[in-house]
Amino acid sequence: MLNNMTALISCFARCYHTENSNIRIYDDKFARGILSDEEYENISFSMTSGIEFFNADYKGNDPLGWIVNNHLAPAILARSSFNERCLNNEIKLGLKQYVLLGAGYDTSGYKVNDKVDVFELDKKEMIEDKKRRVEKALIDTKRVSYVGCDFNENWFDLLLESGFDRNKKTLFLILGVSYYLEKETFFETIKLLAENMPKGSSIIFDYPVGEDEYNNEKEDLAKEAGEVMKSKYSREDILKLCNLCGLQVYEDLDSDDIDRDYFYNYNTMNPNNRIYAPKGVNYCLLVK
Repeated sequence: MLNNMTALISCFARCYHTENSNIRIYDDKFARGILSDEEYENISFSMTSGIEFFNADYKGNDPLGWIVNNHLAPAILARSSFNERCLNNEIKLGLKQYVLLGAGYDTSGYKVNDKVDVFELDKKEMIEDKKRRVEKALIDTKRVSYVGCDFNENWFDLLLESGFDRNKKTLFLILGVSYYLEKETFFETIKLLAENMPKGSSIIFDYPVGEDEYNNEKEDLAKEAGEVMKSKYSREDILKLCNLCGLQVYEDLDSDDIDRDYFYNYNTMNPNNRIYAPKGVNYCLLVK
């Protein structure tokens, strides 16, 4: 679902924040191992060289840090920290399976692979590349199944063939994906998941809400990366979907909620270098 460059930049943002922050909104100890030194340096150079694109009036002495905190990291840290809290809670409630759709270079499954069975799904070339990176980084993946697939074809059959059990309590993760699918396609995906998981199972996703400066900027960045943002949603859309699928909205957080619940400690300790969750994006947990 993600192309390679989008996934690399997301991984870079998690890595940079983990290595350079006094208060970690999200701690990703595996991200640096996923990136090669050359990739890390190239992304750093590219972002620093493009400071005028992000802020033509920037006068500080840390352009890379400014770009990460104001453009690359906010959305990634918001959804990663939201997912981590939900995931840890689901583990306490007896989670058996964790499925990442459009996994990219997400490393959250490597934090729990001694407790649950993890399934990572993405395009075949992305999966093969990630497996090489993970093996090189010596990350333990004994409970992880990698599923290379085309999401326009029989991907769920491939998930079943990889050992997924419809009867086990499951958490499905679909982050950074709803933007790039037609609304009907995304809703059909949620419906399919709801039909193939037992009561008590959950789905996590983020979704763009209406017109907003952040989403307009994200559209421009997506075009630069060769992607197209196709859909925006409302809370009413999500409620209608849940009514059709037998799901309940357990959490639906906006940017103010994320700032309060996840970014407060960091911003308190860094008043001159704050990070704010992107406006116009909600973070949702659905439970069957």
